[in-house]
Amino acid sequence: MEAPVNSERASRKDDHVRLAHEQRGDAPGANAFDDVEFVHHALAGVDASRVDLAVRVGEWRWSTPFYANGMTGGTEWTTRINRELAIAARETGMPMACGSVSVALDHPEAARGFAVIREENPTGFVMANLGVGRSADDAVRAVELLHADALQLHLNAVQETAMPEGTRDFSCWEASVERVVAASPVPVIVKEVGFGLSRRTLLRLSELGVRIADVSGAGGTDFLRIENARHDSDARRSGHDFSMLSGFGQSALACLLDAPEGGPALLASGGVRNPFDVVKALAAGAGAVGVAGSFLEALLDGGAETLVPLIERWVAQTTAILALLGAAAPAELTSTDLLVRGRLAEFCRLRGIDLTALATRSGP
Repeated sequence: MEAPVNSERASRKDDHVRLAHEQRGDAPGANAFDDVEFVHHALAGVDASRVDLAVRVGEWRWSTPFYANGMTGGTEWTTRINRELAIAARETGMPMACGSVSVALDHPEAARGFAVIREENPTGFVMANLGVGRSADDAVRAVELLHADALQLHLNAVQETAMPEGTRDFSCWEASVERVVAASPVPVIVKEVGFGLSRRTLLRLSELGVRIADVSGAGGTDFLRIENARHDSDARRSGHDFSMLSGFGQSALACLLDAPEGGPALLASGGVRNPFDVVKALAAGAGAVGVAGSFLEALLDGGAETLVPLIERWVAQTTAILALLGAAAPAELTSTDLLVRGRLAEFCRLRGIDLTALATRSGP
């Protein structure tokens, strides 16, 4: 007999949100975004009134170059979070994703925690979210539950490794990706959950039919750390501490700079703290940028009433930064000159990435 959704599985959903919020308070302020600088050209700026933040992602046009990435859903508390997030997305026109809907597919009583998104945001751009390894039929059900415009399919091998109850068999994941891509009635966006998609992985995803990928790198919500914290006092945890993997994976910027030609169109998330980070990711090759932690913090502080003004500030500040850099549209940022320093520069050198070319993209 299946456990009710309000037992261990529901506790895990709430723990993820609670621990992510708590760990933001004591996480180091610096991340790979601080290793990237723009060369300032004092006469290159444009009129901010000419800047259009709209971006093309696959077949879609989004009015903002950032979106709310998948967070949660399925319990009473997380239903309230999804409701407020959907209201904020509706009021600002920002695309949004939900957290994994697997719990609702297995426990129909949890579906309310996701259906509320469409109730509050009936015409906005919404992405459903499902873990790799689920069936093609589950992918179709996930899309139908939210009347979704796209399906995020997440890869979370590091998180599964840190979970005592997690899977240890990743051998079927490639076949699962291929089946879901073929069966989904909407485009599939394959994403990591905070450990990055390597050049090799992106090439393989392209071979499996994936056209859009979110590199979702390290530096933001850390599910390895969350799973370690969630089970610290659990008897099952004996001999199951994976804190030695702290820092595992690549940052979003590392993944973007290392991405192959001919791979999927790229989205980026992981450690995005402010509009300047958004602009850096766009300049490094992202078509749009996912945000979770900063928006979740605003939601927990004051719901949509707090998040809406924050999103509006991000729009205004992103517009101003593009004008400063001489970019009338996000796509033009890929011609700006980037200086890469620190650990990110070391990664680039080891991977054969030409840092001088990045620093002189606009010409002499």
